[in-house]
Amino acid sequence: MRHLDGNPRPLRVPLLILLAGLVLVGCSPKEHSRAAAINGEQGRAGAQLAYEHELTLALPGALLAPRMQATREACESARFGACNILGITEDGNGGAIILRIAPTGVEPMVRLAAEGGTLGQRVTTAEDLADAVADVGRRRDRLQAQQQRLDELAKRKDISVSDLIALSKEQASIENELQALAQVAAGQQRRLDTNRVTLNFRSYDGANQSSRLSRMFSNLGTNLVDGTADALERASYVLPFLILAFPVVWLWVWLWRRVVVKRKNT
Repeated sequence: MRHLDGNPRPLRVPLLILLAGLVLVGCSPKEHSRAAAINGEQGRAGAQLAYEHELTLALPGALLAPRMQATREACESARFGACNILGITEDGNGGAIILRIAPTGVEPMVRLAAEGGTLGQRVTTAEDLADAVADVGRRRDRLQAQQQRLDELAKRKDISVSDLIALSKEQASIENELQALAQVAAGQQRRLDTNRVTLNFRSYDGANQSSRLSRMFSNLGTNLVDGTADALERASYVLPFLILAFPVVWLWVWLWRRVVVKRKNT
């Protein structure tokens, strides 16, 4: 339908409103949260892969501490399955939490940590442990076979006391090696059964700038004293060279003037 002046303005306005509505629907928070989901990974079809995830979470400065605390409590209470905290760091811009959790717990843990913010960079890597696992298995089988032979020798009735003592020492050494291999194998299995997740919490606003400025001014006196002390300490290393160089420079200037004056007189 055209307007009286021949321009289709009444039809153009509803179309613009409809297009704007579609754009808003496409950028709705619900869609964004669905795209931000990240799932845990586990090796399939016999693959022995150890997965690691590193994520950057952008949050308002006021939510950094609460989100980190909530993430830590959820891991320590095994809210999303067995979970272990491997490390926690904090700095002026946020902090990081490194944890190990079952693959099924990765997605809900990340969703909890990113609540109120956005999920930024995501990096997922996998390390193939097949060769390492096979090597541990071969070493364990070899030690167990050797241990069995020593046990058979120790049961012989014609063995001497000195040989029995030597066998006992060898058996103890093999037992220690088997225990060490068992710990290595347990660590490998733990890496295969769980995912290592690094959550980097970062602020995207200036809410924490005032605290940084206050810390800077509060440490101004200490920094001034430390800086002055460092400057004096460095100067103390240079001062002896200046003292030794002064006579040399003075002698060189004196000789240069004598040569110049002598040339002018001649």
